[in-house]
Amino acid sequence: MNKRILTVDDSASIRQMVIFSLKSVGYDVVDAVDGTDGLSKAKGSHFDLVLTDQNMPKMDGLTLIKTLRGLPEYRTTPILMLTTESSDHIKAQGRAAGATGWIVKPFDPQKLIDIVKRVIG
Repeated sequence: MNKRILTVDDSASIRQMVIFSLKSVGYDVVDAVDGTDGLSKAKGSHFDLVLTDQNMPKMDGLTLIKTLRGLPEYRTTPILMLTTESSDHIKAQGRAAGATGWIVKPFDPQKLIDIVKRVIG
């Protein structure tokens, strides 16, 4: 069974790039348009990894991470931030919220694949 990944981003073009990149190497990828949609989909199914943007309408990435970490089924699930935010301050907030790692946009699809493979195999 393929590993399942939830990608949460309000940019349709970023979601399409992530989906195309990760499906090309065999991952099953589901997308969500913002943190609220991502949380709903995460609660409705199990994912092996969550990729989330920070700046989104309705619910930002840090709030999504904190909320997911409060759910028993996502307490140890890897969560990567995929965002334009790269300051040390926001990265520290991400670590405090429970983010596993950080990828800065624009991203290299091969680097994304390499990081995902390193995190979930």
